[in-house]
Amino acid sequence: MNSSMFVGLNLRSRELLPGFIVSVVVAAAASFLSEHYGAPVMLFALLLGMGLNFLAADSKCKAGIEFTARTVLRIGIALLGMRITLGQITALGWQPIALVITLVVVTISVSVVAAKMLGFQRLFGMLTGGATAICGASAALALSAAFPNHPQKEKATLFTVIGVSALSTLAMIVYPMIANWLELSPQAAGVFLGATIHDVAQVVGAGYSMSTETGDTATVVKLMRVAMLLPVIVCAAMITRMQGADSTGQRPPLLPWFAVGFLLLACINSTGWVPVVVQGGLNELSRWCLVIAISALGMKTQLKELASVGIKPILLMVGESVFLVLLVLTLMHWWF
Repeated sequence: MNSSMFVGLNLRSRELLPGFIVSVVVAAAASFLSEHYGAPVMLFALLLGMGLNFLAADSKCKAGIEFTARTVLRIGIALLGMRITLGQITALGWQPIALVITLVVVTISVSVVAAKMLGFQRLFGMLTGGATAICGASAALALSAAFPNHPQKEKATLFTVIGVSALSTLAMIVYPMIANWLELSPQAAGVFLGATIHDVAQVVGAGYSMSTETGDTATVVKLMRVAMLLPVIVCAAMITRMQGADSTGQRPPLLPWFAVGFLLLACINSTGWVPVVVQGGLNELSRWCLVIAISALGMKTQLKELASVGIKPILLMVGESVFLVLLVLTLMHWWF
């Protein structure tokens, strides 16, 4: 029995290895380009992956690419919990917490309604709204993993990741200018940047480009938005369960295992017992898992499919970003 299990595992690993190695190579190339040219690593990973989409049809690489796009993605999402501590959240007081909860709930709700008005499924609105309101590409990937299988799911996910990555890069340049124009204090500017820019890396870049205090505040507010990923994933799973079985005849779990892992790691990280070197290592592992997974996702799509989405999805994502900025500035005017 043990011998047959070992042989089975060996055969499975040999089946998955080529596709996984290709995904790692693409992720490494994307990281190199990102470090040297300053664009988001997720965007480079997607574009490079799409340039190698013929590999997803190759019998040697197909299984490994599928595994990487699904399982490695979920591992990376679970490891995001190591970025969060309860102490970081409570240190800023109740206003930023209320701000983050409000902006996430309102932005996703408005996005769902807007998507329906534009003729899309509500889940597409939740996908783009969650990416805008929570943590950019990571949120899009996490929500997509919680949704039921659908022929258009991967296409919608890839479009959302590309759109939110591009908008996040633009926001990193423009939003500090808005903060200076509004003459916000360093802490208020940090709250504004942390509450509006999509991806963590861009928040850090924009915040510390203004001042250390702004960067610290922006990072903590952004991590509070990342913490909202868990309840939103649970809500998404509940909605998809209420809608019934997916295209494979299976109902998604009420609480996906990667969401449980996210929560457990956030609680462990909050104890303060995790050494800094371990915390940093797991955060880096999370980043690599997500980049590798999105490289695999890129290989599973066709450029011509993304080019056929039309103007409406673009308008939806731009509108969501503008709405988020206006909502945050309004809430800050009332509460700060």
